Amino acid sequence: MTRYRWLFLGLLFLGTSLNYMDRIIFAVLMPVIRKDIPVSEQEYGYLTAAFQAAYGIGNLALGKLVDVIGSRFGYLLSVTWWSVAAACHALSQRAIDLGIWRAALGLGEAGNFPAAVKTVAEWFPKKDRALAMGVCVASTNVAAMIGPPLFIALSAAYGWRSTFIAAGAAGLAVALAWGLLYRSPRQHHGVNRAELDYIESGESEEAAPAISWRAALSHRETWGFAFAKFFTDPVWWFYIYWLPLYLFDVRHLALNEIGWALPVIYLMADFGSVAGGWLPGYLIRRGWAPVRARKTAMAACVVWMPLAALAVFAPNIPLTVFLISLGTMGHQGWSANLFTTVSDVYPATAVGSVIGIGQALASVGGIIFSSLLPGYLISHFGYAPVFVILGSFHLFGFACVHLLMGGLKPVKAPTAEHRD
Repeated sequence: MTRYRWLFLGLLFLGTSLNYMDRIIFAVLMPVIRKDIPVSEQEYGYLTAAFQAAYGIGNLALGKLVDVIGSRFGYLLSVTWWSVAAACHALSQRAIDLGIWRAALGLGEAGNFPAAVKTVAEWFPKKDRALAMGVCVASTNVAAMIGPPLFIALSAAYGWRSTFIAAGAAGLAVALAWGLLYRSPRQHHGVNRAELDYIESGESEEAAPAISWRAALSHRETWGFAFAKFFTDPVWWFYIYWLPLYLFDVRHLALNEIGWALPVIYLMADFGSVAGGWLPGYLIRRGWAPVRARKTAMAACVVWMPLAALAVFAPNIPLTVFLISLGTMGHQGWSANLFTTVSDVYPATAVGSVIGIGQALASVGGIIFSSLLPGYLISHFGYAPVFVILGSFHLFGFACVHLLMGGLKPVKAPTAEHRD
């Protein structure tokens, strides 16, 4: 059997790593950037909101576009767009310039996960998709581990502007590799019959009709996924956006100390994403029903989140880092399974659109709960209320999955009146 599915999962891993590096570089280098460009905490909230708003719009547009033009050209467009936008941060002279390029970055980066989930659905059978998505989601943590010390070192040597340019150039290299190498399984001349049979084992999705936005929105499973993203994604965004500033301003860590504290936190997140993706497959092999295995894995990830919120009250740095690590670990395990519920329920022809709808609603949650609300609360009351409020959000997300997605049964094909 050939193994081309792992090659393309590797490219997704690399591309998603750079996707998240381009997101977190802004937060990590903000203590340096604001020496050149004054940015208050509330203005910083507005800048993160600009990214989130564009990210939400981009998910609706690019999620549908990926379904229309396919994974190859959809992902190529997305990676190229966000890489150019990342490099253009170096041109900023005022806070409003940063806002423009943050918005451009968010618009381009929105195509990453719709294309990634669609690619996994095309190249992996259902029994392997949670693990494949766990590997893909784990790349975000790799970015968070190696990114901070790398950014800080590059910034110290060459300046923060050059660091953004280097990040953009790396993304363009991945875009080139993807465009040259990627094809769908049936179009790829290197894939042999054994691998194709394995990919399509137990599947009949090639004949499944496309599901339009209108038809997708008529299914409660779409809303279950979307509202789960609405509540839980802001927690992760809060960690990405505000954790470096929290450690710098409140815990008084030096920039180089932050550069090594964050990798520890996201190493645990890496473990959580892979373990969370592995657990349902293990339980299924032990005889569990798939829906029971999936929801048990998700519940096992959710229980850590309220405990992680106590980090804001921790008396010392090691305990703070440990508790926050529990939160990143729990969220990433949850995320690997939540993404996989879409390919469990919808045919591959609809995955990009449904992921885009969920990501768009998640961006609305991000604007409210990880950008504007923290910017106001932190300016007036400090970080404690934000940690406490967000610590409960995964419980709401799990309730949305349980009540609206139910038994994770495949949706019925759309009737004629629901088709575009």
